[in-house]
Amino acid sequence: MRVVGLHSDVLVATSRFWQTTCTIVRHGDEGFVIDSPVLPDELEVLPAIVEQADFPVSGLLATHGDWDHLLGRYAFPGAALGVPETTAARLRGEPGAAQRELREFDDEHYVERPGPLSLGDVQALPVPGYLDIGEASMELHPADGHTPDGMAIWLPWAKVLVAGDYLSPVEIPWLSPGGSRDAYLATLRRLQPLVEQADHVVPGHGAVLDPARALAILREDVAYLEGLPDSSLPLARRTGAQRKIHDSNVKMIAS
Repeated sequence: MRVVGLHSDVLVATSRFWQTTCTIVRHGDEGFVIDSPVLPDELEVLPAIVEQADFPVSGLLATHGDWDHLLGRYAFPGAALGVPETTAARLRGEPGAAQRELREFDDEHYVERPGPLSLGDVQALPVPGYLDIGEASMELHPADGHTPDGMAIWLPWAKVLVAGDYLSPVEIPWLSPGGSRDAYLATLRRLQPLVEQADHVVPGHGAVLDPARALAILREDVAYLEGLPDSSLPLARRTGAQRKIHDSNVKMIAS
């Protein structure tokens, strides 16, 4: 797992699997862990990394309800988990889905964990809205389209945008079950002015981006979505895995 500092109040840890990002943010004596790394050894060392950096952990946040973003309670079992209201509704409507998908992943990749995933105390957050942290506030912005739920988080004092599963340099736009091309495009349009203000953009998967690169990816993603089903994959993301996602997207919009 790779850990980089973006600001005195922001760290980003990137998992070895799927390059899933976990953003650790503080202000004053409060702090949050946003999303999660994937592998058990990464989750095991995460508390030590946070403690060594002298970051408090007041709670966990997840940008959306996909299982690979919900694993923070393995690292911080006593922390409450905050999610957007849309994600809280998704978790209630699909009880046990994240746990089943995690078990399937672990079975496929021979991964052993210390026990089953428990989401514990899940708190629904109004989005759009604000979440206080120390004497500052994080802005919560709707980010649906990839899935039917989600939020992006803007840290105005640090000029960091935590984008959830958008603006990835390694993954094309993915219309998961319940996702929507129109909603995805609307999310990209909402994110654009935040990207333009940002010093750093943290995608859900892949390396941290500077604003110029993030804007270039945003333009590529808009063109890709608007061109479906006949879109070409962005040049830097023409891999076999992304072609499978593209085929899934084509079936999604045809249904």
